[in-house]
Parts: sequence; C-alpha cells; structure tokens
Amino acid sequence: MGRTLAEKIFDTHLADRPFGETWVLKLDRVFCHEITTPIAINDLVAKGMDRVFDPSKIKVVIDHVSPAKDSKTAEQGKILRDWARRHHITDFFDIGRNGVCHAIFPEKGFVRPGFTIIMGDSHTCTHGAFGAFAAGVGTTDLEVGMLKGVAAFKKPETLRINLKGTLKPGVFAKDVILALIGKIGVSGATDQVMELRGPVIEAMSMESRMTICNMAVEAGATCGLCMPDKITVDYLWPFIGPQGEGLYPTKAAALKDYGQWQSDADAVYAGVVDLDCSTLEPSTTVGYKPDQVKPIRELQGAPVDQVYIGSCTNGRIEDLRAAAAVLKGRRIAPTVRAVVSPATTAVYAQALREGILQVFLDAGFCVTNPTCGACLGMSNGVLAEGEVCASTTNRNFYGRMGKGGMVHLMSPVSAAATAVAGVITSSEVCIKDAIR
Repeated sequence: MGRTLAEKIFDTHLADRPFGETWVLKLDRVFCHEITTPIAINDLVAKGMDRVFDPSKIKVVIDHVSPAKDSKTAEQGKILRDWARRHHITDFFDIGRNGVCHAIFPEKGFVRPGFTIIMGDSHTCTHGAFGAFAAGVGTTDLEVGMLKGVAAFKKPETLRINLKGTLKPGVFAKDVILALIGKIGVSGATDQVMELRGPVIEAMSMESRMTICNMAVEAGATCGLCMPDKITVDYLWPFIGPQGEGLYPTKAAALKDYGQWQSDADAVYAGVVDLDCSTLEPSTTVGYKPDQVKPIRELQGAPVDQVYIGSCTNGRIEDLRAAAAVLKGRRIAPTVRAVVSPATTAVYAQALREGILQVFLDAGFCVTNPTCGACLGMSNGVLAEGEVCASTTNRNFYGRMGKGGMVHLMSPVSAAATAVAGVITSSEVCIKDAIR
C-alpha cells in the first residue's frame, strides 16, 4: 500500500512510539518568537533545565511586537535575547534585521522538503508549502522540542485537496484558500494534514503556496502540504546549490532527491475534496469565522475604516507588487487610513529598490517596519470598537485586530482596491469602474 507524504515524513523521523498512537518525532527545526517562547524559557529555567538540544537547529526572531510597545513586550524580547546569547543560537533575528516568522524563516532557507518543524504559533503550517511537516504546538511541547529535539504527535490522516482549473484575472491564492475554507468549514480538516494538489497549486509560486498553507489551520488542519517540485527547487537553490551549502551540483539532482517527498499514487486518504478554481472570484470573509466567505461583489460598497496589507499570509514581495499595481498613480479614499507592513526587512529593502514603497506612500499608506502587530491587535494598526478593517491577514475572529472591531479578510489586490474606493471593492470593479 502506498504512503502519503505525511506518512513518509513520520516514518523517517520516528524516535519512539511509547504508547498507543503516539509518535515521537525527531525535529529538524524548532522556530521561536518572543510571544510564546519566553514562557517556555522561564519554565525550563525554573526546573533547572536551561539547555537546548542543538543551537544550530533553533531559529529565533522578534516579530510580534517589533519594536517593543511597552515594558512588558520589552521584557519578552529581553528574555529571548538573553536565552539565545547564552546558548549560542546564531540564527537570531532581532529588530532591524527581522521579519514575520513564517516569512523570514523560509526566506533564509531554513525550511526544506521532508523536514519536521514545530513552533509555538498556530500558523507554523505555512512551511508545509515546501513539503515539510510543520505544526504549531503548545508551551509544554515547545519546551520538550527546545530541550530534547523531539515532539509527540498522533499520526494524522491526510485530506487530499484537488485544486482544479485555472484562476481568473483578479483571483489570487488568498481567494482560493478562503473558498476552500468556506467549502469545508473551520472543522473540515481537524487533526488532519491538508495535502494540496492539482494544476492550480502546481502553477503557483512558493509565495502563493505559503499563503494557502498558512491558512490550513483555519480549517482545523495540523499542517498544509504541497509536493516539492521545480518551483520549490528554484526557491531554495541559493541555499542548497553550489553557491550555498553545496548539497546538490545541479537543480536536476535536487529535484530527483526531493522526489522521495511525494505521496505515492496509491496512497490512501481520509477524504478527497475537489475545488473547481475556474469559477472562483475575488472573495472576502463576513462575520467572525474564516469559513464565513462571500464574493466581494455581494459586499460591494460596504464602508471600511482601515485597510491593512501585511502579515505572514500576505506580506511578501509578490503581495506588495500586486497591491502596488492597483495603487500606482492613485490615492486612497479620504475616509480610509491604510497601513502596509512588509513581512521582512529583506522584503522591505526589495520593495524600496523597486519603488513599491514610494507607490504606497504616494497613495497615502502608512509604511511600517516588519511586524505581526496589527494582525493580532497588539500594535501598528489596532482597531477602535466598531471599526471595520479590510485586511490581508488570516483571522477575522471577534476582536482579533482590536476590541469590538470587524475584520474582512481578502487578497492584497482587493485590499488595495478597497483602500482607493473607500468601500469594499473587488480588484475588477476597482480597475474598471470605481477609479477615474
């Protein structure tokens, strides 16, 4: 019987099966940020277990509140800095050379096909775009991972998602994942691996695949997975090729090796979901659940107070380029404030070189440093009670971006169009009708 990619990763990383269906896996990476990791650090220190299993496999960033907004967040950063220094963790990305965790770690080449990765962050599933098993964990599991380099999981079943057809102009990865969550619901993939297949995913860039895998958790999935292919190799080549670590002499050799991280043709799935993406249109969320999704045309004209472009979902250079194409030569509506936060300092620098940041500034956007802040209502764009935000982030929970605020999730292009129109507007309507 064939095996899924998730099953292959579990089989090759098995350290122990102590009881029942519990699989203890060896970890290739443990990612850390300043919100969840300091709790684990302090607990290990209190237990007299202030150690790490392998400093080269631990990657650390300050990103959620960057720079610190008050003494409490400054203390969280200090705990993380001190810990990284005393354990000689060299891959520590402090303010000024940092970025949103799920953007900077792939950008640095730390994610590879077949890897096992944990982090104290629910959107760790983003890294499955590379064919890695990546899962968010709680404090106890994070502590064990930092200390011992292992994590315990129940071996998940795999839900196969076939993304068929071809995307229409104006429809992007964010629209695809919103449509999928709307179709299967917020519990549709609970405790499963969501394996993304089909011509739509195969045609996508790594940035777009990360957008889709990022929101797998919003359907309850432990991880989103894509099969590594030539696009994966091209993205990783600066790190794995002769000019990097020298793991492979040619891209063909890398692609052949990564072929082991594919689901078998006769693999058994817990279920199969088909989504015809040819019928999709620009979409957004309504209400306070990620599966409450409607075409933007049904909300056309609804007023917003703020537009936010950024986050681990849609703050990469591809996203900024797409939004800037709508904004170029235009101004945001006077009734709207707009914020853009490039996902990493490298993205910021590239957007600066390409003139993209100037486009945002000329349009009336506030351009901020890389941070998660606004996404979870901590800084850099928090909503007041009763305010509405068109956002490229990943959650529209009640109060997510500020107490009493409403969040409509959408693509960067739709968010840019909405900023110009001053009301919820799809990219198609914005370009054809709403802008003069």
